[in-house]
Amino acid sequence: MMEKIIKSKCWYACGLHFECTGCGRCCAGPEEGYIWITTREIERLAEHLRMSVEAVRKQYIRRVGFRLSIIEDPMTNDCIFLTPGNNGCRGCAIYSVRPNQCRTWPFWNENLASPDNWNRAAVKCPGINRGRLYAFEDIERLRKQKSWRV
Repeated sequence: MMEKIIKSKCWYACGLHFECTGCGRCCAGPEEGYIWITTREIERLAEHLRMSVEAVRKQYIRRVGFRLSIIEDPMTNDCIFLTPGNNGCRGCAIYSVRPNQCRTWPFWNENLASPDNWNRAAVKCPGINRGRLYAFEDIERLRKQKSWRV
């Protein structure tokens, strides 16, 4: 019952379209901020890279206050795992083990706060408002995955 009340008042109750275009803009540039990662995600990353957890932490992770973040390329401020690709597309070198923060883009609270916020995110992300229709329930499930949020 409560979910129906929430859904009826939500601006995206009919769902939202999103399809990743592989442009890498969500992973690039200084304005993108931190790439939060949990201890468990670091363990999966280490296994994927065939490195020790300690080596991954030393080479790819930095502490920000009480949290951990993947480092950025010092020249571009892009995520260190963003790789060049063909036809202007860029890829994620750790896509199969990428952090939850990356997995849930663009269904973040700040983007879902209003239609204006969603459309502002769409200015940078060409995959927003195109492709697959995500149902309200799918969006809420993704939005509520908060392992990377404070």
